[in-house]
Amino acid sequence: MTKSAAVEPLLPVELGSGKVRFAQGVKAGCWVFATGVMAQDFVNGIAPDVLAERAPHAGLPKREKEALRIFENLDAVLHAAGTDRRNLVRTDQYYTTVRAVPPYQHVRRQFLSGRIPPSTSIAQQRLLLPGADMNIQFMAAIPEAGSEVAHLKHEQLQGRPTSGYSPALTVGDFIFLPGITSLAIGDEPRRNGIAAAALMSEGAQWGGQPIKLETEFIITKRMTASLALAGATLDDVVHAQVYLTDREDYSAFNETWTRHVGEKGPTVSIIPCIDHGLAPYDGKIEINVIAAKPGSAAAKRHIDAGVATAFRFQPQAVKAGDLLFMPALMAADRDGLLPTAAVDPRQPHFSSSPQAQSEAIIDNIAQLCEAAGTSLANIVRVLLFFTDIGDFYAVYKVWERRVGGCPLPFSAVEVPGPLPVPGATVMMEAWAYAP
Repeated sequence: MTKSAAVEPLLPVELGSGKVRFAQGVKAGCWVFATGVMAQDFVNGIAPDVLAERAPHAGLPKREKEALRIFENLDAVLHAAGTDRRNLVRTDQYYTTVRAVPPYQHVRRQFLSGRIPPSTSIAQQRLLLPGADMNIQFMAAIPEAGSEVAHLKHEQLQGRPTSGYSPALTVGDFIFLPGITSLAIGDEPRRNGIAAAALMSEGAQWGGQPIKLETEFIITKRMTASLALAGATLDDVVHAQVYLTDREDYSAFNETWTRHVGEKGPTVSIIPCIDHGLAPYDGKIEINVIAAKPGSAAAKRHIDAGVATAFRFQPQAVKAGDLLFMPALMAADRDGLLPTAAVDPRQPHFSSSPQAQSEAIIDNIAQLCEAAGTSLANIVRVLLFFTDIGDFYAVYKVWERRVGGCPLPFSAVEVPGPLPVPGATVMMEAWAYAP
């Protein structure tokens, strides 16, 4: 590591016989991150009282107990950082089944008492612990004078009553928007719950590309309106996450996205999710964004370290205020998967492709951190996406060595393949503190 840490790991623990060092939370300036929060007791995996395998129906439903334990674990992190649940600014949920969403949201409504920050809920294939149906990422603020958390309301842009999240939230120089889909709201014309304006005309075969129509609708009819609540525009977006149910849509989405945000837009992570894994059953895409208040110190600055990205015009990194956002990266150059990360069919068992992929990705993350004036020591959140969750430990061991054994704030999720780069099986999105 080239720089000493400016962040504080919160409630670090060692997990399993492999002694995985996990940071339950990270405090960085006025920010708190809790990544990969699950209903675990940090000894047995998912807490035995949550699973209640011998008497599973003797108490609350399993997924409600799971959510309760998650929020207990979150409360401990927030308390350790000197803040509380009222100052949450963003939540991201990964589930193994959409059936886990209602019990989680039921518990969340009670826990947050109607102050639910912008939220994204995505169904994926598998999580790291057997029995887990939920993996949650939280971000909170430690408010300072003049930078309190403000939930912005709008009748037509509110989350569904069952979820209740705010359509926009501001704190300091930042604006947070929830995961936005093409779900119809109010009295909008709809088909199967999706706004008709986001779909091809009924019966038409050549009325356009569905992913382009849905992306266009989300950007122009939803995202711009939510940004406007905070006086912002697409030019102010600094980071985006995009979830796609159809892996054939990577390029078509990127073409539409770039047309609206420009070739020097925000960092963007494009992540696959399972079929029917979004709020609209037949929805193809969900997008969440973080933006900077116009004219503020958090206005985006592009970081260039010569790192190859998977998509045309995808920025390598963006620094906004004291945060560095890096997109979901793979071990690739402009020609595809790096030869050093590929499996040699003549000697397939003499190397580890996931390990080699991780070495290359973390090299790039380190270069981007250095170019932004920070280092791997200041990583505050790492999202690991695998096509096989069984590759986690080999990837973790690379991280462990690169951060000198410091506790790592990670989440690990198995996604459906293929990833955007053929042959890639590991993808990472990392954020760093860059004061």
